[in-house]
Amino acid sequence: MTKLHNQDPLHGVTLKEIVTQLVEKYGWPELSNRINIKCFSNDPSISSSLKFLRKTPWAREKVEQLYIATSRSSKEDNPYKKSS
Repeated sequence: MTKLHNQDPLHGVTLKEIVTQLVEKYGWPELSNRINIKCFSNDPSISSSLKFLRKTPWAREKVEQLYIATSRSSKEDNPYKKSS
């Protein structure tokens, strides 16, 4: 593996894991407030969100950016948490 892969915060993380973790942390209403897309506000589910995000690059990018920001803030809140 190259150093680049080790530095990529999304390396080895599936889109399903990303959406699931964001929903667990924020819940659908707050996730919809943070990223204004219908799949998070109108009858939301993991499967419908994944279907939409896989075919909509701009929305997927926003979700990935929120996940990265959330991951970084979680690590800053807990300095004893191991970084990968």
